[in-house]
Parts: sequence; structure tokens; C-alpha cells
Amino acid sequence: MHSVVLKKRIRDSKGFTVLETLVAITILILAVTGTFTAAQTALSQAIFAKEQVVSFFLAQEAVEYIRNLRDSNALSGSNWLTGLASQSSDPCYFGKTCRVDATLGANAFTACSGGAGSCPILLQNTSGNFLYGYTTGWANSPFKREIQLQQINSNEVLATVTVTFSKGLTSKTVTVTESIFNWQ
Repeated sequence: MHSVVLKKRIRDSKGFTVLETLVAITILILAVTGTFTAAQTALSQAIFAKEQVVSFFLAQEAVEYIRNLRDSNALSGSNWLTGLASQSSDPCYFGKTCRVDATLGANAFTACSGGAGSCPILLQNTSGNFLYGYTTGWANSPFKREIQLQQINSNEVLATVTVTFSKGLTSKTVTVTESIFNWQ
């Protein structure tokens, strides 16, 4: 009698059909794929946000370097634009595109060979301090920084610093514009 009941239970209990198994696997795959896609998107956005913040600070650093040169010139009794744009041979003379290497003390400004878009990409020191500059041997960074000055009047210059960076196939730009005044 016991074996008859056992055979009846085995016959009555059915497992999952192939179709039910396929539906369950499909739902599981969709759930896992959705989670990974959300995580990948969040990571990509975090990296983009980091690069945006770095590019803003690189632009602001260039503005601060221009202010520092202006202030140093004032303290030494020189023309406020000496070494920047006081004469046509200066690297950032009006209408030229230039770059700044903040890792250098003197002569940090250098003219770029052409107009906008001609400055080289910034390099990054990846061993230790992670500074950005143009020191040979440093690693390429995704950033390019360019400075253009426009004379408003004899006591005001408009500094436009443009930092571009690539994210995948697209290029993003951060532009900081600042009026620099002769306070002498």
C-alpha cells in the first residue's frame, strides 16, 4: 500500500515545465542586466562629474596665475601686463592663444603655435602629487587648456580660459571668463 501511495505522489507532483524555466531565467537575466546597466551609468556619470570639476579648477587655476602675475608686476613696479600681454612679443598678447604651466615659477606662459585649438594637451604627474603641466615624461591627461586675452581698456583685460576634455567620442568644454583689472 505504501508503494502505491508513493507512486501516486510521484505521478501527481510535476516539476517546472521547460517554458516556465525559460520565463524564470528571462526574468532573472532582465533583473541582473538592469542592475548592471544602472551601476555602469552611475559610474560613467561619476567619472564625467569628476572630469567636469577638474576642468573647472584647471580653468580657475589659469585665472589665478594671471592675477598672480599682475600682482607680482605691481609689486615690482613693472607694467601690470609684463610677461603676459604688454607687448606683441608676449605669449598671451591680445589675439593670441597661450597656455600656462603652473608647475613653473618664471616664464610659465607660452604662446601656442596657432589660434584656438592649437595648444597641446595637459600632462599629469601620476606618481605622487598628480599635478598638471607640460613636463616631459608625465602621462597624457584628457584635458586641454587655452587662454585668450582681450583688451577692454587700458586698465581692464578680459581673460577667457577654455578647458576641453574628451569623454568617449564626445568633447566637453568648460569656459571661465574673468575681468582682470589694473589696480596700480
